[in-house]
Amino acid sequence: MLLPTDLLGEWELRRTVDDRLAGQRGTVTGTTTLTSTGPDEVRWDEAGTMHFGGRATPVSRTLFVRRAPDDRWTVHFADGRVFHDWAWGERVDHPCTPDHYAGVLDGDAGHWTVRWEAHGPAKDYVLVSDLRRRSHAAD
Repeated sequence: MLLPTDLLGEWELRRTVDDRLAGQRGTVTGTTTLTSTGPDEVRWDEAGTMHFGGRATPVSRTLFVRRAPDDRWTVHFADGRVFHDWAWGERVDHPCTPDHYAGVLDGDAGHWTVRWEAHGPAKDYVLVSDLRRRSHAAD
């Protein structure tokens, strides 16, 4: 099982978006950066461009992964709300009435994925984020 601290650094982000309700597919390309902000917190920043419905739109978000006193990690939105448990290779859930999100984080320290499925009255989509460790050219 990988911990968020095992994934510190820069990652190339490629996300596919399959909106089954709208009957459209799109992509996000950009960068994900995980940075330690202390012994019990990792900042997760994403920035890129979404190509969807014939448009290109800049997108970004920030999450925080925090360790509790019992050594379990939890992913939080930037405003502090809990998003989901950090359970590597296992299904995690995020109930957001009236919709429901189910996801899984899996992979290794060089390549990992995040997959989310959302179902509800206004949502039916699958997001798959593919993250590969960014290699920097030598100076």
